[in-house]
Amino acid sequence: NLIYVGRASVGLLQVFLFICRFSLLLLNLEEYYFEQHTANHINKDSKDERGSLKICSKSIIFEPDDNIQPIIKIPLRDCIILFEINLTEHLFQLDVAGKVGDVVQTLHQLYRASCLDKMGDQAAMITAILQSRLARTSFDKNRFQSISETLHMECKAEMVTPLVTNPGHVCVTDANLYFQPLNGYPKPVVQITLQNVRRIYKRRHGLMPLGLEVFCTENDLCSDIYLKFYNYQDRDEVYFLIATYIENHITEHTAESYMLQWQRGHISNYQYLLHLNNLADRSCNDLSQYPVFPWIIADYSSSVLDLTKPETFRDLSKPVGALNQERLDRLVTRYQEMPEPKFMYGSHYSSPGYVLFYLVRVAPEYMLCLQNGKFDHADRMFNSIAETWKNCLDGATDFKELIPEFYENDSSFLVNSLKLDLGKRQGGKMVEDVELPPWASGPDDFLQKSQEALESPYVSEHLHEWIDIIFGYKQKGSEAVAAHNVFHPLTYEGGVDLNSIMDPNEKVALLTQILEFGQTPKQLFTTPHPQRIIPKLKSLSRTSSHSISISESPVSPNEESFEDLTEESITLAWNNIAKLKLDKQYKIHKEAITGIAVTSNGSSVFTTSQDSTLKMFSKESKTIQRSVSFSNMALSSCLILPGDTTVISSSWDNHIYFYSIAFGRQQDILMGHDDAVSKICWRDGRLYSASWDSTVKVWHCVPGETMSNKKHHFELLAELEHDVSVNTIDLNAANTMLASGTKEGTVSVWDVTTATVLHQLQCHSGTVFHAAFSPDSRHLLSTGEDSCFKVVDVQTGMLISSVTAEEPQRCFKWDGNTILSGSQSGELLIWDLLGGKVIERIKGHTGAVMSMWMNEQCNSVITGGEDKQIMFWKLQY
Repeated sequence: NLIYVGRASVGLLQVFLFICRFSLLLLNLEEYYFEQHTANHINKDSKDERGSLKICSKSIIFEPDDNIQPIIKIPLRDCIILFEINLTEHLFQLDVAGKVGDVVQTLHQLYRASCLDKMGDQAAMITAILQSRLARTSFDKNRFQSISETLHMECKAEMVTPLVTNPGHVCVTDANLYFQPLNGYPKPVVQITLQNVRRIYKRRHGLMPLGLEVFCTENDLCSDIYLKFYNYQDRDEVYFLIATYIENHITEHTAESYMLQWQRGHISNYQYLLHLNNLADRSCNDLSQYPVFPWIIADYSSSVLDLTKPETFRDLSKPVGALNQERLDRLVTRYQEMPEPKFMYGSHYSSPGYVLFYLVRVAPEYMLCLQNGKFDHADRMFNSIAETWKNCLDGATDFKELIPEFYENDSSFLVNSLKLDLGKRQGGKMVEDVELPPWASGPDDFLQKSQEALESPYVSEHLHEWIDIIFGYKQKGSEAVAAHNVFHPLTYEGGVDLNSIMDPNEKVALLTQILEFGQTPKQLFTTPHPQRIIPKLKSLSRTSSHSISISESPVSPNEESFEDLTEESITLAWNNIAKLKLDKQYKIHKEAITGIAVTSNGSSVFTTSQDSTLKMFSKESKTIQRSVSFSNMALSSCLILPGDTTVISSSWDNHIYFYSIAFGRQQDILMGHDDAVSKICWRDGRLYSASWDSTVKVWHCVPGETMSNKKHHFELLAELEHDVSVNTIDLNAANTMLASGTKEGTVSVWDVTTATVLHQLQCHSGTVFHAAFSPDSRHLLSTGEDSCFKVVDVQTGMLISSVTAEEPQRCFKWDGNTILSGSQSGELLIWDLLGGKVIERIKGHTGAVMSMWMNEQCNSVITGGEDKQIMFWKLQY
């Protein structure tokens, strides 16, 4: 049960001084800790030491039980003679003699890997050894919290902490998420109760979409576990299983939802930046993608910080590298003379070295781990706030931003409370606490004033400009060039495909370069970010039943509103609907436009027209990409099925056409009616079609398989009979009720589940152009040829309101209180329904507005007109 290890010398890293016992930080970067054995370290000249012998992929580590004795780390690559006695041997005696053979075999394998010349070859061999060990083991089901738990999946993964990854097994049950480290360190199993999970984020780790981070608290800065999987299928399956336990997970965590909360003042600038960092793959567990925060204050010399003066603040519309015009001119000249690929800055604004530069006083072990056991030169340390800011303004290669700690409440990173020996500066002064600006009475006061600056009116007015640079449309492309915001191509998501690199040495070198240099956040916005609604502008232009006074919702950095974010975005949009502005317009048809449908990502717009064509218009290229004619008769409406694979169009030739977007051809035809099909709707696998043959039909539709040429299968579930031609239909949010409007002015409300009519009212004296339920399904609004709006109480069937317009309103959108309608003359009108009056008129088409589309957030509108044009409208908050 003896193991001899001979080596040239044993060196103890300075990092050991800051770690009382064994830590994964004692390992080299990309080194794994495999197993441990209780053993004696036999000394010839002194008393034997009892402790733990740890086998790692590139070293052997002995941790004595006696805390006073130093930890011994023996790099395998440095070994001269392995497992044979020589003059400088280390002799270890295992408690279990039968384990020696296995340990020796493992050490032989790892020794051979460590002796390979190239890092890529070493990494490949160690990975093979690791995967073999993981394959021979599995999750210990005895670790389940309850014997009644049901196993959903098990896979291999690594737990990620700063500078370290720890391999093991992930297990997901119907109640818990488990991670069991291969080595049992730091504890045998990590357990997360699924019901406690508040947020999960997919992460890009090492430039690969393999990460998953889980949060069980509302604190966005610290997660409960960060996992890196070996393939994205396992990652996505775990994500799906956990997401099923989170109510409204997808809705609550879009960048737009947080943006709208921030605009309304429900979350602070600090909280919003944390949310954006999270959504952009920034994590405190990954130093190469640590959360990035802006320099806000530019005055570090005054005795009093005046937050009312604009010159107190940094210009947030520019990256750090562009703040000094003289330096920028030199960088631009170099950029222009540089061969492709061009980049303006030779270093990034966030990298592991920069993060630890700020945190060295509270996390010295990480800095020492990153820099092979040494601190940086004393004059290059984080000595002074003012010096650091000046260097970021003037330095030839220093363009770093800040980290969130500058806007929190823990000032320990500014104080050398550990009494670290960080060196002596050229002037002879020892490096101690960070030197603060004159306006700060101490570290806590500095943080408090920094927080006040971040939440100040000036920053609230301009923060969107910095977001454009870091997370938004100025991050890439021509806008980035114009904003002097161009970094090395390898720092951007998608800048390199590691899977396409076959040479393991090239791959390791490239990955190391990328991780050390820094990474640009994932791009969250591709259009200019709207400005925050600042207090002096927050008085609403009108009152409605859902208006919210900003003064009623004070915000502090530690408070947050968790009301439904979809409702928040809709409320904000409708409160500002009068600010709808024309963005672009295009003439794309030869006759009136009758239907509009938009893909889920908003990139493609499908339109139908009385000219009998279905057209696909690209917002990006601003061109018609497809034009399809199914027959020589007018098309009346269109919709896109979930998944954006199929467009359905209704026609005056009695047919409904299915068009495959992916394969660019007609996929199927439903010959469903005996007269023109006037309107179609789709909900949950069911197609609803209205026709001039006096019926509304409900179909169960099983999509066909285009590649095998199998047709759609249609099953008629119900037929809703009317006395006259049906012109329009709408479904309520729960899909339980259907409203129909006829050519003779009748409005009916149907129970879809029983195919029976609940209410039938003669609302209009001519054709019903459009009808729609309110979002809460309590009311039904219709408009007709008689120029009237009519509101019906759905529960009682009572006509409760009637508003008369100057001319017929052909189509509309509404939120239950306010109406956006398209008129016969082409104007867009905004109505206060309760007041019965028009509150805004917006010039639009030169003929009737025939169709209208609005996105889910209600801040983007597309209209189609009799003048053959489509118009794109945006809310200008």
